[in-house]
Amino acid sequence: MSFEFFISKRYLKSKNQGGFLSLITLLSIAGVAVGVMALLVVIAVMTGAKTELIDKILGVESHILLMRSGGSFYDYEEKIKTVKNFDSVVSATPFIYSQIIIKSASNTSGAILKGIDLNSAAGTIEKSVKKIAAEYQETAEYRNGKKQIPKVILGKSLADEMGVNTGDTVYVMLTKGRVSPIGYIPVMKRVAVAGIFDSGMSEYDSSIIYAPLEDARQILNIEKIVTGIAINVKDIYKAGEVLNNILAEAGPLYWGKDWMSMNKNLFSALKMEKTAMFIILILIVLVAAFNIASMLIMMVMEKKKDIAILKAMGASDKIIKKIFILKGLTIGGIGTLIGVISGVCLSFLLSKYKFINLPEDIYFFATLPVELKLTDVLIITVSSLFICFVATLYPARQAAGLNPVDAIRYG
Repeated sequence: MSFEFFISKRYLKSKNQGGFLSLITLLSIAGVAVGVMALLVVIAVMTGAKTELIDKILGVESHILLMRSGGSFYDYEEKIKTVKNFDSVVSATPFIYSQIIIKSASNTSGAILKGIDLNSAAGTIEKSVKKIAAEYQETAEYRNGKKQIPKVILGKSLADEMGVNTGDTVYVMLTKGRVSPIGYIPVMKRVAVAGIFDSGMSEYDSSIIYAPLEDARQILNIEKIVTGIAINVKDIYKAGEVLNNILAEAGPLYWGKDWMSMNKNLFSALKMEKTAMFIILILIVLVAAFNIASMLIMMVMEKKKDIAILKAMGASDKIIKKIFILKGLTIGGIGTLIGVISGVCLSFLLSKYKFINLPEDIYFFATLPVELKLTDVLIITVSSLFICFVATLYPARQAAGLNPVDAIRYG
């Protein structure tokens, strides 16, 4: 054990008759511990929220959307073959996207009709829709002559709003109607509700209606065209790079979006909120560091004679400074360690047992999402220790600057 560490350890354990310095030491440790614990838990929740939100969004949306300028996308089969030649592409499937109005016996609502190719659909919700459509195909009861009427799959929130269940029929009104001698007449189509999906995101469940590609064409009265091609890639964070390569190959008539640009505002807000929470909560650690600085200043005033004696025995200003820096860092280190252990344990409990429930109609998740990353733990730990170190510099410099003669004479 070095001389400086030995003296700082003795000072850490020492207390005056009232035990005041010992109490301040404990409060300083507790302040740092609480700040670090709160920071870890909040950052873990913010990270978990972002991760779960990405999973839910990509369960409904594709990584890349490729579309043709001018609307009509006739040559999509040829473009799908071109897209699949890229090694980074996992799947490519055509889709139809159109605004409609859905009407049941009890309600009317606007919605988005999304027609998908059940054979090549790769999204999580699309696979669920494929399963629902296949099961309904076997037990279809509503038929129009020899031809089955188009089938649709509604989101849970929309189905509840419309008051319909699997097997019911509803009417779909197109936003583009036809003009007759008596005026504008909306086009209405009778469709069967083949099933209900639940994406876990109320915004999607209340606005999207899925249908097999051919059924969607039948509803919309269109030929063999699609709105675009939905593409999934191996690395979701390289979707923008893959899109640029695809557009370079496809030509100037085509344009597209990746999932990050489509949700840019949402993720920017999450990033800003995470940064703001980090700054706010690091202030708690800063307040605790002020306690450490105050405690060290009081100790310098109390230990003037000790410092003078040490200097008279040959201790340099550097040694005196290191004694008080080591004491402050020890307090900060103990508080940081307790805070990290507490934060990791609390984050683990929140992640495993999920005892905090959230209203699904307000949030994107039913329980509090928690994901604690090692990099976040390291950043918070280093930040806490750095703040505590900075807090020790002024008291240590004051101690090192004491004149031993004046300290012994007037101390």
